[in-house]
Amino acid sequence: MPLLSVLDTLSPLSGGLDLTLILLSVLTSAFTAAFGAGGGVLMIMALAQVMPAAALIPVHGMVQLGSNVGRVCMTWRHLDRATLLAFLPGVALGALAAAWLLIRLPAGVLELCIAAFVLFTLWGPGLPGRALGRFGTLIVGAVTTLLSSLVGASGPVVAAFIKQRQEGRLAKVATFSACMVAQHLTKAFVFGAAGFVFHDWLGLILAMVAAGFVGTWLGLNLLKRLSDRRFDDLFRLVLTLLSLRLAWLGAARLWGG
Repeated sequence: MPLLSVLDTLSPLSGGLDLTLILLSVLTSAFTAAFGAGGGVLMIMALAQVMPAAALIPVHGMVQLGSNVGRVCMTWRHLDRATLLAFLPGVALGALAAAWLLIRLPAGVLELCIAAFVLFTLWGPGLPGRALGRFGTLIVGAVTTLLSSLVGASGPVVAAFIKQRQEGRLAKVATFSACMVAQHLTKAFVFGAAGFVFHDWLGLILAMVAAGFVGTWLGLNLLKRLSDRRFDDLFRLVLTLLSLRLAWLGAARLWGG
């Protein structure tokens, strides 16, 4: 059976698009593993070009769930468990809010808020010590989980927060990935309860998750070749560019109708 015919069975998209998205999963997983964040945002922007709006966030969430599980499995020795345990209650609160939210902000406002927060965290005076404590971590978990269910990719916010709590590139990647596993896992329940049929997209999701494992392995091998100083510089550059891109998109949606 020709490859494209097999790929045609993975999702409602064409086989050619399925193949493109599988290769994209390799690239974005490698990007996040190597530079600490950004792959999720790159993926959701690409998915938005070809995928129905109703499927965009739940499919993206499940693919990112698998990709982050792979990173956790490969870096778990460096995981900051205290940060993760403080983050989890906030994830639960944010997921409940997302499941019941009826009032939505005007289009573009969420994107601008995310971009502003990330840029302030990267280039501002830094979050006060209290904000980096257990309660502050809980609040970040709740807010970013809510945002993740509404705009799809909250990774830059979580990554900017983790950057201030962690020392060392592997600790940042491991802790960030574990927090994102918790966030993306909630989408299975939130969108499942809303009636989304995951079965129609399950083949593509599994193929992209498998491709993500390959990308994670490639990215972590690149990460080990980077010094901590070089990693921090690239990490900040990536987050800044993604935030500026997000601000541009938010402004276009808010003022462009």
